[in-house]
Amino acid sequence: MGKKFIGYILFFFVLLIGFYFFLFRGNDEWRTKLSTISYVKPFHFKTQDNQIFTDRDMLGKVCVVEYFFTNCKGICPKMNSNMKMIAETFKDEPDFLIISHTCDPDRDTVARMKVYSDSIKADTKKWIFLTGRKDSLYSQARSSYLLDDPKNNVEKIEDQFIHTQFFALVDKDGKVRGQVYDGLKADELEKLKVDIRKLLKEKAGTSNFVNSIFGNNP
Repeated sequence: MGKKFIGYILFFFVLLIGFYFFLFRGNDEWRTKLSTISYVKPFHFKTQDNQIFTDRDMLGKVCVVEYFFTNCKGICPKMNSNMKMIAETFKDEPDFLIISHTCDPDRDTVARMKVYSDSIKADTKKWIFLTGRKDSLYSQARSSYLLDDPKNNVEKIEDQFIHTQFFALVDKDGKVRGQVYDGLKADELEKLKVDIRKLLKEKAGTSNFVNSIFGNNP
């Protein structure tokens, strides 16, 4: 009887291991995941080439997101110098994209964003510059990317101005992952590169099956 009991226990564990192998095979769910901190809300902006760009255009891409303005003489030049190094590192990755929003759309028109992108020799197939309505841009910065405190949303939009050195990281499913990264700090830029590589290895939509079973959707 004791041997039979031990046999049943071993058989149960073999079945359990087989179940988990079937469940996680072909996806990345067994790996340590970067936490999901937010989601990209729907948006509708224009690129430096006067093309419409929406949240749907981010799907299937790992995106680094920032806010800057073209006539900034303070932190923005250093931020975009660092961003250019990120762009160079991942230039051969077809599923990688950088998205730079203006925080000064009154001056940063489509034409101005085009002049700026040309001036820094950005590859605009991989590095997109966006402009649009100020209230929509600021709403995205605060509610989607967590790059500014929502408490800064004072009554009049014309009284608001976002000036942040932080970058956000978005996965292929439109989830904001990991943390906000300081675009002026070398150690955080290195961490960003490591996390980009992690997300590039993930398949889009791989979490849906497992999450639907265990109810892990954030």
